[in-house]
Amino acid sequence: MTVTFQSGLSAASRAGTPTPAPACPASSGTGGDARGSYTCQCRPGFHGDGVQCSSEHEKTQCQVHRERALSGGLGPRGPRPLPGQYVPTCDARGAYEPTQCHVSVGQCWCVDRQGGEIPGTRTGRGGTPMCIEPEPPVPVGPTPRPDVHPLPEGTHLLFAQSGKIEHVPLQGYDLQKDRAKAVLHLPEKVVIGVAYDCVDKMVYWTDISTPAISRASLQGGDPAPIITADLGSPEGLARRVLFDTDLINPRAIVADPASGYLYWADWNRDAPKIESSYMDGTNRKVLVKDDLGLPNALTYDPQSSLLCWADAGTHKVECLNPTRSDRKTVLEGLQYPFGMTSYGKNLYYTDWEKDALVVVDRPEGKESDRFQPQKRSRLYGITAAFSQCPAGRNYCAVNNGGCTHLCLATPSGRSCLCPDNAIGVSCVEREGRY
Repeated sequence: MTVTFQSGLSAASRAGTPTPAPACPASSGTGGDARGSYTCQCRPGFHGDGVQCSSEHEKTQCQVHRERALSGGLGPRGPRPLPGQYVPTCDARGAYEPTQCHVSVGQCWCVDRQGGEIPGTRTGRGGTPMCIEPEPPVPVGPTPRPDVHPLPEGTHLLFAQSGKIEHVPLQGYDLQKDRAKAVLHLPEKVVIGVAYDCVDKMVYWTDISTPAISRASLQGGDPAPIITADLGSPEGLARRVLFDTDLINPRAIVADPASGYLYWADWNRDAPKIESSYMDGTNRKVLVKDDLGLPNALTYDPQSSLLCWADAGTHKVECLNPTRSDRKTVLEGLQYPFGMTSYGKNLYYTDWEKDALVVVDRPEGKESDRFQPQKRSRLYGITAAFSQCPAGRNYCAVNNGGCTHLCLATPSGRSCLCPDNAIGVSCVEREGRY
């Protein structure tokens, strides 16, 4: 027989003889398989081995780190940190705050989930870095499985917010705010970069919580991971490692496939820059390196041939023609821009401070509109989903450029490249015109 015990209570014994309750404070004892045996378990709301129970939850890594730092010395009112000691800050859930600061030296930096400093993010005295904050998981109730909702006809803006991708339809260049809705729900994900393939009607996104790069058809279908290995904190989209040197914090990346060019921004605080190359990684060069702060939003408009960026350090929107380097300031006084895209005469960017999508009339050099979702939280990547693909072809457009695997365009041809993990796969790398 088995016997059940609870703290402070006697249990009925076998043969009608009273049996004293074991010492299971604030717990319940549950009989085991052996005749007359029991085990102790803590009651709901308590934690421990059943004998030693506590109402306090187990401390997180950040909380333990903070307690140790605070108990480095003793003061008249109890433990206090030693002079010059760095004390981490934890959020309400006990996780490391994404931005950590050392008060004594006046520096701040970004950290990962384990509290490790992210290289290249440390600021000088008084500065604050732009750190991505992992958001809490989105509760999922007793509803049908989250799925992809077909995107209506027309041109739309797609942007990432928490665990979902939303869309705002465009009428001409104007936002149709009353028709905005989520098209893709991704609970427990932190979506950062967003890109759209107008040929196959597919949306691609980067997720830093897994981390992974995934895609889904906006005509309806299931999300599918594309890359899940060898990723750290993916914040832009690419298929093969083209560069792994002289990069600190690359974030925005855009392509001009019709011309065969690639552009990206590196918000390294010590030496921020905007670079370009052919799409196969050759002809790499720095386009802008002076008077930059945090150039983390970038877009290219093939109609005007303008490369534009929003800088959260200088608080400006600037543009230039990459072939002429005619740099021009479009708008000043921005707060915390993160992602940017373009369509016609307008630039559209997401702003962390405003929790909004902001519209900039580029020729007029002024903010013309903004959209703030009902849920107030940070907006990340943004892209335009065109009703018709922009004009232009490259040497990879027909028969994959004659390549067996990756076909990457250049201004005068294409390069056939193999995936980084093409071990045992028949693949040949070659350059040349198609």
